[in-house]
Amino acid sequence: MAEILDETDLQILKTLQRNAKLTTKELADAVHLTPTPVFERQKRLEKKGFIKKYVAILDPEKLNQGLLVFCKVKLQQINHEMADSFTRRIMRIPEVTECYNTSGAYDYLLKVRARDMKQYQEFVLNKLGDIENISAIESTFVMSEIKQSYGLNI
Repeated sequence: MAEILDETDLQILKTLQRNAKLTTKELADAVHLTPTPVFERQKRLEKKGFIKKYVAILDPEKLNQGLLVFCKVKLQQINHEMADSFTRRIMRIPEVTECYNTSGAYDYLLKVRARDMKQYQEFVLNKLGDIENISAIESTFVMSEIKQSYGLNI
C-alpha cells in the first residue's frame, strides 16, 4: 500500500525537483518550516524511496552527444531468459541512456545518445548487431526537442 504524503512532503518534493541544490535552510524557507523538520522529512523521503537520487542535468550538445535517437527493438522470440539476456546487454551499453520494455509491435524502446549519424550507425552495427535474437530495429531521429521535463506532476 502506498504511503500517503502530506502537503508539506509534496511541497518539499516539488521544490527539490526544481532545484536539488538547495541547502536545508533554503528548502525550509521555501516550504515555510524551520530547517530541522525539513531535514528530517527530506531524509525520510530519501529512506522511503520517494527521492531516488540527486543528479546534475548535462547539456548533450556541449558534450558532443547531440544526436538523440529513439530505437525500437523487436526480438525474434521472447521469454524470461531472452529478455534477461537482452536487458543485461543493454545495461552495459553507454549510448543507451534509457530502456523501456513496451507492448505493441516492438518489445523495447531505447533512448540513445550519439555524437552524429556515423557513431549511431556504428552503435547499431557493432553493439546492437552483436545481440542475438534481435529480429527488427526501427530508428526515429529527433530533429528538435520541444519539451523536456525531468520531474513528476505531483
